[in-house]
Amino acid sequence: MSLISFVIPCYRSEHTIESVVDEIGRTMREHPEDSFEVILVDDCSPDSTFGVIRRLCAENSNITGLSFAKNFGQHAALMAGFAHVHGDIIVCLDDDGQTPADQVYRLIDKLNEGYDAVYAAYPEKKHTLFRNLGSDINKVMTEVLLDKPKDLYQSSYFATRRFVIDEMLHYQNPYPYAMGLVLRTTGRVTNVPVDHRDRLEGSTGYTLKKLVNLLANGFTAFSVKPLRIATIMGLVISCLGLLYIIFAVINKFVNPRAPLGWTTLIVVILLIGGMILCVLGLIGEYIGRIYICLNRSPQYVVRELIERDTTVTG
Repeated sequence: MSLISFVIPCYRSEHTIESVVDEIGRTMREHPEDSFEVILVDDCSPDSTFGVIRRLCAENSNITGLSFAKNFGQHAALMAGFAHVHGDIIVCLDDDGQTPADQVYRLIDKLNEGYDAVYAAYPEKKHTLFRNLGSDINKVMTEVLLDKPKDLYQSSYFATRRFVIDEMLHYQNPYPYAMGLVLRTTGRVTNVPVDHRDRLEGSTGYTLKKLVNLLANGFTAFSVKPLRIATIMGLVISCLGLLYIIFAVINKFVNPRAPLGWTTLIVVILLIGGMILCVLGLIGEYIGRIYICLNRSPQYVVRELIERDTTVTG
């Protein structure tokens, strides 16, 4: 018998989260050999999402509710949920009904084959074009910077063993990136095919700003490869500049009437100057994040916690 912990970040889901929880309950009743709990983390939704969570907690003793004091993002919500799990297996899914809770045992059965983490892979994704574009960019980034296997698809619907979550919780910096933390913890990660549904209601909560912030977290949080890439770019451009100088000198001797290359000079200056500014910006991003970490900026702030018929207000 296992205890399955479901962690669900919630944002603008007052009309959908109850359906997701009901589906979890129906699915788990078909597997009486396992017990379950649900951790719902409201990421400071502007609607009545936490009101629905509060009611669900009152009606079900195995549901825990958290409310953030401000919007910290999906990955911070996951980390907050992980801090309150009790299960042997932790399952993360969305609050909009797109990740089918009734297929959770596809992930769990695969996990029991000896894997430490299993991600849902969608034969046909129902995301918007913008969200799919963000996923594709994130896929390339994790492959280049985090050495993710190319055949591995990381989605928001996944199951892990408890030790993976315990290791992830050691990360206390204010820029959590769940996908990177899983890859940093274990290499026994795989996919299993799962259906992807249309949203029950509304549209994705991922804005361009949130997508950029998420990519920036993954870009700088777990790898120094961007700095190495910048160094290589600098060396390549320096070599090209040296070759051009040699070419210009030889060309001047061979053809004394050759015009002075003002246009070429300006182009080279703009190219090198732009690259220098990009590298300085990248270094500044790293230094800024180090500064914020040294100031111990929190990953999240819990305004209210409802757990096992106990309410704690921050």
